[in-house]
Amino acid sequence: MTTHVALIRGINVGGHKLVGMADLREMLTALGFAGARSLLQSGNLIFQGRTKSAPRLEAMLEAEARKRLALQADFFIRTADELKAVVDGNPFPREAARDPARLVVVFLKTAPDAKAVETLRAAISGPEVIEARGRHAYIVYPMGMGRSRLTGALIEKKLATRGTARNWNTVLKLSALVC
Repeated sequence: MTTHVALIRGINVGGHKLVGMADLREMLTALGFAGARSLLQSGNLIFQGRTKSAPRLEAMLEAEARKRLALQADFFIRTADELKAVVDGNPFPREAARDPARLVVVFLKTAPDAKAVETLRAAISGPEVIEARGRHAYIVYPMGMGRSRLTGALIEKKLATRGTARNWNTVLKLSALVC
């Protein structure tokens, strides 16, 4: 059995797309996955199942969430090994140690090409710094995300893919649960 992490985009944030984590865990169990657990209320799930490709598993969970919970949301799947690689591949270790809440990992549906990453870098008007590695973008927000003009919409537009962000503290907590 493979351990999977599901990151659900935009639920239980600011009163939008409210869904109980218990409902999501029950959905996973009903679908035959084992050991369904959640972290925080913002759409972080851990479960075990037979290996499937991430795109197929994401599509299946998105469809089941629509059908069972009337939830329209993107799912981003990573294996435990992939999440460990995200932690090990952090290009900003000093920033992570100094202020982990200001380091964000954006989990992406597809890996952007180098030109798209450069286009995004050129669009940054503040002190933010970005490094993309495969299906992940690491972003340092020195002044915090709330004040930044580097928004999720801008990131997705320039990288031409969908994403969901987690701060470094959450990434480390998820990693500790699966690794």
